[in-house]
Amino acid sequence: MLGSGSRGNSTLFETAKTRLLVDAGFSRKETYARLAAVGARADGFDAVVISHEHTDHIAGLRALALDLKIPIYISPGTRDAITWDVRLNRVEHFTAGQSFMIGDIEIIPFAVPHDAADPVAFTLTAEGVKIGIVTDLGYIPELVKQHVRGCHLLAFESNHDLDMLKVGPYPWHLKQRLMSRLGHLSNRATAEFLLDGYDGAPHILVLAHLSETNNHPELARLSAEEAFGKRPNGRPHALHLASQSAPTEVFEF
Repeated sequence: MLGSGSRGNSTLFETAKTRLLVDAGFSRKETYARLAAVGARADGFDAVVISHEHTDHIAGLRALALDLKIPIYISPGTRDAITWDVRLNRVEHFTAGQSFMIGDIEIIPFAVPHDAADPVAFTLTAEGVKIGIVTDLGYIPELVKQHVRGCHLLAFESNHDLDMLKVGPYPWHLKQRLMSRLGHLSNRATAEFLLDGYDGAPHILVLAHLSETNNHPELARLSAEEAFGKRPNGRPHALHLASQSAPTEVFEF
């Protein structure tokens, strides 16, 4: 993950044959800097795939797509919610629930409850490895649990600590939005999923989209660890936290 949070989100996926970005929430310059930081080149991409239209997921989309000369995979509802640049004429549409291929990567978009036009999360499968990236959702419906089963790596939202959010500086209407069923997952909600609903399959779990204002990495980590401590079995081999300010390490399978 090149970065995850309210100021920008983007994730690099790469196989021997295919390279793509999921979301483009950083400027072109920042995206290239973060690719360089993990030893990845800033060319040879096959596509950029967009989850929804919020700025922290598309801020760099126009500049990156034009510079890299790559197609944009996006749902029609999300595209319609964006002020579109006519120069972005390499567009492929997808529909939630219907898988599609980019190179040798099978991608399944699935609907998530969030206050956007047509928000989705994704699983990506290639070479026998399944990866899930699930952020920007207000609660965890059964559909999400079904799609993330069997993931080798799962990046999953743990956005805010409820107590920090309630006493924090945000105006009440924004607090209500974040806590709503179309907002973001709290540490507590994610811990409940990890205790009951999580299949224990992932070798690696990455807690993502942590709020810089309403959360602390150690609170998110402790909440997840406490949930795993209550499970009779099935916990990841490694627990990581994605950051807004820097990429994660490179995860290889």
